[in-house]
Amino acid sequence: MDDAARTEPVPAVGPDSAPAGSSTEDTAPTEPVPAAADERARALLIPVADPNQRVTTTPDVAPVLPGRPAAARPRAQGPATEPDEEGGTPCPWCGTGNRPGRNFCRRCAMTLAGGPGGPAARRLPWWRRMLDFRNRPAPWAGDRPRLRRSLGRIVTLAVWGLVAALVVTGTFYADNAYQAARDHFAKRAPVAPDSVKASRSFRGHNPELAFDKTNNTWWGPGVSQGGDGEWIEARFQRPTRLLDILITPGISTRAADLSKSALPHRVEALITTADGRTTTRNLTLDQGAGSQRRPFRVGEVSAVRFILRSAHGAAADKQVSIAEIEFFGRSSGS
Repeated sequence: MDDAARTEPVPAVGPDSAPAGSSTEDTAPTEPVPAAADERARALLIPVADPNQRVTTTPDVAPVLPGRPAAARPRAQGPATEPDEEGGTPCPWCGTGNRPGRNFCRRCAMTLAGGPGGPAARRLPWWRRMLDFRNRPAPWAGDRPRLRRSLGRIVTLAVWGLVAALVVTGTFYADNAYQAARDHFAKRAPVAPDSVKASRSFRGHNPELAFDKTNNTWWGPGVSQGGDGEWIEARFQRPTRLLDILITPGISTRAADLSKSALPHRVEALITTADGRTTTRNLTLDQGAGSQRRPFRVGEVSAVRFILRSAHGAAADKQVSIAEIEFFGRSSGS
């Protein structure tokens, strides 16, 4: 067979043509299918996937790691409202209605007596803040109060104890403090006693000579050595406030006369006040010529007794002598 016979095309079989050797009477006549019917038929077909073909699908939610369990957040709920609280007194702090008779707000728990600008928020005077220990406003939410250390509390108690002691002392000794201030700034004026006496006196040297305002006369007990226990006393008819005392030891103010007699060294002053009470002052004198001033602040004095306790230059042939004793009080012009 040649190449032309092998490549000869085969005629297509159609409705109008029939294969050779066949009759048209053996086949039924056919008609072409409309396009719309063809589409409806295709829509009724159920697609079947190929079992040999692997279908890869993308999940709607991507895989994630398991999360930690979290508790549900609490829901803030307001206080329950009663029918009579809706139209009640509004809180000056938050405006929430409260029924009559309440002292604190049912929502914010603040006092209903005053608001942010009311009397409760005003700054109290210093004396009320100092004495107010418990009636203090509570700190706001989030404001942490200052911590009180143990040492700070001890210091605070010590300070308050000192203040209390000063107040008590000032209450009982206020008059003494006032008189002491007046005595310090007052002018001095001499005060003469109304009467004098002594335990004993040397002949011709009576106790009045120790208060005669002259320095060339003197008083002596008339006993040798230090004259321990001998005394000289000055009395006042009207109670007098004494500020200072001036004592001139010896028989005069001249230095040449110091060795002619013993000089008082320690003198005990027994003071009697108008109410009958007695107090004692110890005076120590120097061994020198001239007058010696000593503070002697005593109020309402009725008598002063000077008792000799020791002497300078005491000897068997000498006696203690005092030339002058002078008292000073407040001047009438001070």
